[in-house]
Amino acid sequence: MNVEVLIADYLNENQAVDIGFLLNHYAEDPMGGGLPLSDFTKDNLAKELSKIPHAFSVICYVDGKPAGLINCFEAFSTFKCKPLINIHDIVVVNEFRGLGISQSMLAKVEERAREKGCCKITLEVLEGNEVAQNSYIKFGFNGYELDPKMGKALFWQKLI
Repeated sequence: MNVEVLIADYLNENQAVDIGFLLNHYAEDPMGGGLPLSDFTKDNLAKELSKIPHAFSVICYVDGKPAGLINCFEAFSTFKCKPLINIHDIVVVNEFRGLGISQSMLAKVEERAREKGCCKITLEVLEGNEVAQNSYIKFGFNGYELDPKMGKALFWQKLI
């Protein structure tokens, strides 16, 4: 089995299609909301990401088949006065789960974070997604808190 993990080239037509396919796989999963992406999103995601200078994606192929994806955005920690990387999406296609693909892709993200002098990598995970949580814990992630008396940080949103 040949596993290849690389920083995606958003302008590569094959990788662009694979990014849309992989993110749709995640969207259709109950952990991604259970609904497919629109054709517009699948067809234009890589092109739109290519316009964002602080965006990058890690893509994994197993024997040439798209197997995993992590979409990331560089941001900034005001408390550390250093850059950080936020992982926005992580997906491993069902048939390739259990092969350590998420760990390999996370290692590539960490490599990029170290190259950029980042102070941390952040991500959010659903409370009920214990499989993902275990993967993240294995890689060294833990809940975010400034003061244990105040509790862990919560991720909120306001749709507009």
